[in-house]
Amino acid sequence: MLRAAIAFFVIALIAAFLGFGGLAGDAAGIAKICFVVFLVIAAISMVLGRRSSV
Repeated sequence: MLRAAIAFFVIALIAAFLGFGGLAGDAAGIAKICFVVFLVIAAISMVLGRRSSV
C-alpha cells in the first residue's frame, strides 16, 4: 500500500512539473488516500501483533 502511495505521489510530481493540473491533483488525492489506508492498516497490525497468544 505504501508503494502505491509513493507511486501516485511521483506521478503527481511529474504531472505537476509538466503542467497537467487536474491529473496532478487527482494523483495526489489518490496518494493521500493510499497513505492514510496504509497508516491505518499499519496501526492495526501493530496493535494486534502485540497481543500475546498464551
